[in-house]
Amino acid sequence: MLPMAAGLSVLIPVYNRAVGELVNPLLAQIADWPGPVEILLLDDFSSNEFRLVNRPLGDLPGVCYRELPQNLGRAAIRNQLAATAQHEWLLLLDNDSLLPDNQFLARYAAALGRAAVLIGGTCYETAPPTDPALHLRWHYGQVREARPAAVRQAAPYGQLTINNALIRADIFRQFPLDERLIGYGHEDTKFGVELAAAQVAILHLDNPVLHDGLEPAAVFLQKSAQAVHNLAQVYRHDWLGTDSRLLQMALRLRRLGLAPAARATLGAAEPALRQQLLSATPRLALLDLLKLYWLLRELA
Repeated sequence: MLPMAAGLSVLIPVYNRAVGELVNPLLAQIADWPGPVEILLLDDFSSNEFRLVNRPLGDLPGVCYRELPQNLGRAAIRNQLAATAQHEWLLLLDNDSLLPDNQFLARYAAALGRAAVLIGGTCYETAPPTDPALHLRWHYGQVREARPAAVRQAAPYGQLTINNALIRADIFRQFPLDERLIGYGHEDTKFGVELAAAQVAILHLDNPVLHDGLEPAAVFLQKSAQAVHNLAQVYRHDWLGTDSRLLQMALRLRRLGLAPAARATLGAAEPALRQQLLSATPRLALLDLLKLYWLLRELA
């Protein structure tokens, strides 16, 4: 029997996206949660057109909508949302997520108490998008991100993602996200390492959200470069990220004295790698090479 005091705060940072398609289905499932629920929307200085669309959501029962006067970034805005949350459990959702069905909150409620951190996962549409520019992001998501719970549980801390994560509020506040990481990527790497060191239990579930915000390949490459920069940053500042195969390869090349030659070779190939990845049939192995080049530059 779940305690009626198991309150839930749903934390959704909002940036340049209409979030009604996420908020309204969440509201429809509130009765499946064994306690009070609040939905906190914090706009990270979106353009005015999206603010105008999302502001009316703040008038819905159980929804609080606020706007920031400047952009905080992915880590800082989540910390701020957690600081204002009223309840014992925090559900972190990206604003480009959609619920797969009407049992999303019920599945989390059924697992409540089995671990301090529950990770639901991510899924993608089975058919590729009609726009070829979106193929790289869709293909990457299908191959690298849409993993069943059993696979993720084999490396529970390394497979942690802060999108679609149900976390006890006291745990999240004890290990806030690193706000030095301004842009995209690896804000959850240090979080996962800290949870592992503190032996905080993590349970991965098959309760995915649908990633609806596919970026064009050119934008995804920019975000991937930012993620590589953040990986180098957590390594330099905290000696973290060494479980990343990308970082392991870069460090191995450096130990063998091969990093300068690899950097020069990949640098010469960069235009061709980009051109292939921008095509309708992108190859993820070439994305790995491009990311290795970026990381070798960061670590030079």
